[in-house]
Amino acid sequence: MDSDIIFEGIGVAITTPLTNDEVDYAAFRKHIEYLIDNNVQAIIVNGTTGESPTLSSDEARELLKVGVDTVAGRVPVIAGTGTNSTRASIELSKYAAEIGADALMLITPYYNKSNQSGLYQHFTKIADSTELPVVLYNVPGRTGMTIEPDTVAELSRHPHIVALKDAVGDLEYTKEVLELTSDQNFILYSGNDDNMHDFCQLGGKGLISVVGNIIPGELQEVYESIKNGSGDSQEKFDALMPMIEAVQVDVNPIPVKAMTSELGFGNYELRLPLVPLEEAALNEVIQTMRKFKEGSFV
Repeated sequence: MDSDIIFEGIGVAITTPLTNDEVDYAAFRKHIEYLIDNNVQAIIVNGTTGESPTLSSDEARELLKVGVDTVAGRVPVIAGTGTNSTRASIELSKYAAEIGADALMLITPYYNKSNQSGLYQHFTKIADSTELPVVLYNVPGRTGMTIEPDTVAELSRHPHIVALKDAVGDLEYTKEVLELTSDQNFILYSGNDDNMHDFCQLGGKGLISVVGNIIPGELQEVYESIKNGSGDSQEKFDALMPMIEAVQVDVNPIPVKAMTSELGFGNYELRLPLVPLEEAALNEVIQTMRKFKEGSFV
């Protein structure tokens, strides 16, 4: 593995466990240990799956601190510090650097959005503010805008901007970015569980996962099979599809938090405007996880 790669394989955008509408830091630590015990390659704190828009500033900082301290250098911790305010993103990014995070993940600005020139300046100014490596995060389905491939190519020349989490869901976009950044030491991670296999076969170096909150080891095994050219990688990936489909039955992280709660990582709680699954859908998601864990899928 190239020493400049933050991680290779499966990173998990960890959920934020809640108990009585308060962040459950004991459950958060317990979940981190579960992920590390199950071969996760990186942990992303304060991402979309962590309900970052609903966290207070103090909660976001404490989650980062607890995450870094609990991981204790065993795997990289990537801090989600991107917001739609460049100034606020810089402040949180500096804090992440101070407490020992290994990298930053910067989402595109949302609601106020931007044009491509503004995006370039936004990301560049944040990347200039610390020495940490930066993962750009492109998820137009959430933010209403995209980082155009040419803009990614320009940003890839910044010494601190080293990777892209590509949640566009269009492999033609992925191919174009890979081609335009081929002269740089620049890495692409998929942000979509369901396209991981095809994405990594194209040259992606891994996945920043939602369902990895539950099955990081199984996903890592698939990645290693792809990397090693094993003939059974597609079959191994297909076997995970019931779990991948289960976490997509409603808006993320509504379904996956049902699963993390079932494993003992906090109550099944979300912060408004997110609400739990209705009983029938909830039962189906939990049954899918139980069947998978028991190895009883036919």
